[in-house]
Amino acid sequence: MTTMPTTPPTTLKPAPDRPAARTPAPPRRAIGRRTHPMWFMAPAFAILLVFFFLPTVFNFVYAFTDWSGFKAAIRPVGLDNFTDLSSNGTLFRSLRVTVVYAVLVAIFQNLFGFALAVLLERDTRLNRAARVFFLIPVLMSALAVGYVFQALLKPEGSVNRLLGALLGAPVDFAWLGDTTWTIVVVSLIHAWKWMGLSMLIYLAGLKTIPEDLVEAARIDGASRWRTFWRVRFPLLAPAITFNVATALLGSMNGFDIVQATTGGGPARTTEILNIFIYRTFGQGLFAQATTMSLVLFLLVALMAFPVIYVLRKREEVL
Repeated sequence: MTTMPTTPPTTLKPAPDRPAARTPAPPRRAIGRRTHPMWFMAPAFAILLVFFFLPTVFNFVYAFTDWSGFKAAIRPVGLDNFTDLSSNGTLFRSLRVTVVYAVLVAIFQNLFGFALAVLLERDTRLNRAARVFFLIPVLMSALAVGYVFQALLKPEGSVNRLLGALLGAPVDFAWLGDTTWTIVVVSLIHAWKWMGLSMLIYLAGLKTIPEDLVEAARIDGASRWRTFWRVRFPLLAPAITFNVATALLGSMNGFDIVQATTGGGPARTTEILNIFIYRTFGQGLFAQATTMSLVLFLLVALMAFPVIYVLRKREEVL
C-alpha cells in the first residue's frame, strides 16, 4: 500500500498592520481664502479710506456749495466759487507762484542730491559719515528747518554777521524781504532739507550700474568724464524719474517751510496755493478754501502725470 507524501501545513502569517486612513486635506482654494494677503492690507486701506479718499470726495462736493462759518445751512451754488476766485486774479497768482516754486525746488534738489551722490560714491569711512550728516535734515521737522533759517536770514541774523566779518563792513541784507529773490531763497531752503533723500536715491542708482559696462568703455579708450556722461549717467534714468516726480509733488503740496520763513510774503510773492488755502479757511470761507484745494489737486495731477510719462518714455529710449 503506497502512501502519498504529505506536504507540511502552511502557517498563515498575520497581516501587517495597515496605516490608519488619513483624513482628506481641505481643498487648496479654502486655504487660500483663509490666508489671503488682502486681509493684512485691510487696516491700511481703512486708514486711506477715512483720511484720504473720503476727504477727496467731499472736496468735489463742497467746492460747489456756499459752505462757510457764517451760515447755518449749506446750499449748492454751482460754479460760482470758481468764477469768483478766477475773477479777482488771486487764484491765478497763487497758481503761478506754486508752479515757479515747484520747478525751482525740483531743479535745486536734484542738482544738490546728484552732486552729493557723485562726491560721496566711494565707500570710505569719511564718505559714510558725510552721507549720514546730509541725511539728518530729511529727518528734521520742516517747521523747525523753516524757523531756523528764518532766524539765520534776518537782517541782524548770523548770515549777515558772518558776511560782515568776512567783508569787514556791516551787512544788513533782508534775505527774506526781497520781492524778486525771496522765492529763490525759500526754494533753496526746501531743496536743502530734502537733498539727502535725492542723494540716497542717486547713490542707489550708481551702485546698481554694472562694472562690466564701465570697464568696456575704458578699454575702448573713453575717458572718465566721457564714461560717466555717456555710460553711467543714462543708466540713472529711473533714479531721475523718481527724484523729479517726488520733488515736484512734494513742493507743490508744500506748506511748512514757506509758512515758517515768510508766511507768504513779502507782498504775497511766496504765497503758494496751500498758504492761500490756509488763510482762506482761517477766514471762515470754507467753500472757497475747498475749491482751491480741488484746484490744487487737479494742478498736481495735470503736472505730475505728464512729467512721469515723459520721463518713463525717456527710460525706454535709453
